[in-house]
Amino acid sequence: MLAIAALAALIVSNSPWRDAYQAFTAIPGTVDVGGVVVIAKPLLLWVNDLWMAVFFLVVGLEIKRELVEGELASRDQAILPAVAALGGMIVPALIYALINLGDPIALRGWAIPAATDIAFAIGIVMLLGTRVPVSLKVFLTAVAIIDDLGAIAVIAVFYTANLSFAMIVGAVAGALALLALNRAGVTRVDVYLVVGAAIWVCVLKSGVHATLAGVVTAFAIPIRDPRGGSPAGALEHGLHPWVAFTVLPMFAFANAGVSLEGLSFGSLLEPIPLGIAGGLLAGKAVGVFGAAWLMIRAGFAAMPADASMRQLLGVCILCGIGFTMSLFIGALAFDGLDPAYATGVKLGVLTGSLLSGVAGTLILWRRTEGAGR
Repeated sequence: MLAIAALAALIVSNSPWRDAYQAFTAIPGTVDVGGVVVIAKPLLLWVNDLWMAVFFLVVGLEIKRELVEGELASRDQAILPAVAALGGMIVPALIYALINLGDPIALRGWAIPAATDIAFAIGIVMLLGTRVPVSLKVFLTAVAIIDDLGAIAVIAVFYTANLSFAMIVGAVAGALALLALNRAGVTRVDVYLVVGAAIWVCVLKSGVHATLAGVVTAFAIPIRDPRGGSPAGALEHGLHPWVAFTVLPMFAFANAGVSLEGLSFGSLLEPIPLGIAGGLLAGKAVGVFGAAWLMIRAGFAAMPADASMRQLLGVCILCGIGFTMSLFIGALAFDGLDPAYATGVKLGVLTGSLLSGVAGTLILWRRTEGAGR
């Protein structure tokens, strides 16, 4: 569903129906609560800011479950994706900066290849099925989440204008309220979701990316209740079909519509697209896999269960699928400048993401007899 939606968007946006596609993503929508809370956005931003907050809520629930009861419950397994994600942000940024060192304007885009598109990366490993061990699916999810949280922090510090500190304070107060509910033993999920919605509004109005609210809310919902049930598990199970068959396909369709008009192969050799594509393909592979390999070899972390080094490499290469978040950061980095910068960003992101997806898939396609190779 995700791949079909993305392909459909690319086809339509490069066809005679491109104007209709743009009009669709620009459909206006407004929520007005007594004039106190007014949110007016086009469809594209409602999908990216609200619908994806639901996706991040589900992923946050999965990560919490793994941290408390699953693959990431041990120190060795928890530290591995954290360090790998850090390496996967630093190395791509360095590659981009080295290629664009002589251009101060181009250097604004240093963070573009540092992001991983969690939806597309996880979509590929799910399509690969049993060729990817469950432990590596968990590893990729954790790396992508930590990576996205890091990207959000970078956006907040380096690419966010007109921050509303009053709204940031409101979001922090909401997070503290969630923590208090958890500590008080409250197990009703709807209470957490109401507070989470308030946090979402505050984060949105603060100028920081609103999807962070989904993760914060997920981490506060209890894994177990006194009767042995799982509030977090029940919510995760209930939201999965909606996310898989509605949220992610709409997200892909609304964001994958990139016009390729005016682009050529020679354009890829220009500093900005080359820095982005190189950062995503080589930077992510070296940064994520290199950090993970060093942690495992040094004995600071354990190898993911039932996985080989080849499979780990393949998953790390998939982290080079930047796509939506990279396009988003690129738009912020070169906002208001010559459209040629936006063209370079699109070419670099599309090329780097496509090559990373293909390379990672090819490496993971061949089954491994046993682990540890």
